Amino acid sequence: MDQERFLQICQEIDSIKWDRNGIGTLKEKTVHAILKNYYEPDKRKHEVRVGRYIADIFTGTEIVEIQTRQLNKLREKLKVFLEDYPVTIVYPIYGKKWIYWVELETGKVSKGRVSPKHGSIFDAFYELYKIKPFLIIEGITIRIPVLTIREYKCLDGWSKDRKKGATRLDRVPMGIEEEIVFQKAEDYAKLIPAELEETFTCKEFAQCAGISLKQAQIVVPILSFVGSLKQSGKKGRAYLYMRNKKFSFLEGKK
Repeated sequence: MDQERFLQICQEIDSIKWDRNGIGTLKEKTVHAILKNYYEPDKRKHEVRVGRYIADIFTGTEIVEIQTRQLNKLREKLKVFLEDYPVTIVYPIYGKKWIYWVELETGKVSKGRVSPKHGSIFDAFYELYKIKPFLIIEGITIRIPVLTIREYKCLDGWSKDRKKGATRLDRVPMGIEEEIVFQKAEDYAKLIPAELEETFTCKEFAQCAGISLKQAQIVVPILSFVGSLKQSGKKGRAYLYMRNKKFSFLEGKK
């Protein structure tokens, strides 16, 4: 992770100006543009045709796909790309976030307000579930940069203050807090809370990890699928899980 270079790229690309329609000057969303330049500074390797698909980055020996949402849209590409090349999927999540409101009629932008919500690595699992079969294929790498961002929203919502249901115009990165990389089961095992008992349910995982039960019901099956956890019976109607002892030395590390 190169914070200095990331900030330099942010400054170079952060040239958003709003016209009367609230449309940014960049042809692609800013997060995507910055990450593409961060992971591959050589623009000749951007948007390269590989077979019948266009790869975000193709180095000649590796493909990098940057997807800010809807990982399910990568499934067909992955089937083709992985036949010949290792593939890295970059899926950003958002840590600290400032919200700015844009007035459509005047183009006026409000002062920034810090959002009380802070992204978590577990937020990525809803999208990872959509490509779950690919997570155990040799040659796949998942990179999850945690970004500090400015988020611009249009005051066009349905509520009285026009904020609920508002259109998000763009997200502009300000820095990269950390990067989490998943390549094998031991990487996922680092997310298992150390304080869990030898066997545990999804509900107990949720409590120890500080996430909702709904989130845990997505996270735990994925950890089981990649081999970090094993099913070990049932407790009433709930499935029990236990750590894969092969990776026990990694318990609870963040």
